[in-house]
Amino acid sequence: MEGQDEVSAREQHFHSQVRESTICFLLFAILYIVSYFIIRRYKRKSDEQEDEDAIVNRISLFLSTFTLAVSAGAVLLLPFSIISNEILLAFPQNYYIQWLNGSLIHGLWNLASLFSNLCLFVLMPFAFFFLESEGFAGLKKGIRARILETLVMLILLALLILGMVWVASALVDNDAASMESLYDLWEFYLPYLYSCISLMGCLLLLLCTPVGLSRMFTVMGQLLVKPAILEDLDEQIYMITLEEEALQRRLNGLSSSVEYNMMEMEQELENVKTLKTKLERRKKASAWERNLVYPAVMVLLLIETSISVLLVACNILCLLVDETAMPKGTRGPGIGSASLSAFGFVGAALEIILIFYLMVSSVVGFYSLRCFGTFIPKKDDTTMTKYH
Repeated sequence: MEGQDEVSAREQHFHSQVRESTICFLLFAILYIVSYFIIRRYKRKSDEQEDEDAIVNRISLFLSTFTLAVSAGAVLLLPFSIISNEILLAFPQNYYIQWLNGSLIHGLWNLASLFSNLCLFVLMPFAFFFLESEGFAGLKKGIRARILETLVMLILLALLILGMVWVASALVDNDAASMESLYDLWEFYLPYLYSCISLMGCLLLLLCTPVGLSRMFTVMGQLLVKPAILEDLDEQIYMITLEEEALQRRLNGLSSSVEYNMMEMEQELENVKTLKTKLERRKKASAWERNLVYPAVMVLLLIETSISVLLVACNILCLLVDETAMPKGTRGPGIGSASLSAFGFVGAALEIILIFYLMVSSVVGFYSLRCFGTFIPKKDDTTMTKYH
């Protein structure tokens, strides 16, 4: 009986591993397909050659798509974990959700950590240097020469980062034991390096999120149709049409030799056409879209922003006053044991909404910064290497 129980336990463990691997593969396949269509939507069509560069672009496109899928999986993993915990609490004995367990969630977190390190330290640097490589002078041109140059650049980059981390460690903690620990590449150096990059990401997040929260009202105001209060849209459209016709006549009358004035007037005409399109859209919008959707979205943004700021303030006060609120390394209860929010399912749903809201605000804030504003991707006009 003991032998049969041992065989049964091993079979159950095997089937569980196969099921988890299949689920992870299906989830990643969905993320990869979505990421591929996102990149294809913004990638410049002129980058598609039919020579050696086409192979390089395909390889770099695959690596970029893989990285975007891993990033999306890492971002969606926290909401997915919260939803899974609440589902298991609501239906603890349901046969159809037995595949959703703590082992699967922990496995997803481990895979996200592993592939995040792989993309950050290997795949993305390789894709960038591979696109920029041309092969060393004196060697036969081709894919092998470009791969060789890329590998050499990666080795030099690794040595540069190793030296920078070594200097940073010496400045922070000039101790023989800490310096010797840097020789342990897998157990100490890579986690230390990943922590340094995560710290820079957190600092950037602290800069982008407040900017994004303040910019969300402006961005939504540009996307939605504002109420036409004390405005005559017909008169505005008539005036902008006259201005467009005047600019068009002036542009047709200019000589082609006056290139600077012609380019300036073309840009002004494009701005006028854009403004005319917005006015026509406001005129065609229905009454409920103008008078109900816009105020409702603005009130919703105000509520979400207020709750986010209030939660941040409460957490800061708890960390300053209560020592037990500090994060600890001990593992809490397993998934499906207790709700992650004091308000149950409603609180968990609110947390997920706030997570996505803060994510969107961070992205908006990132592209709103002056130094990163030129990197906004445009449909069918974003290059693989750099933004023009």
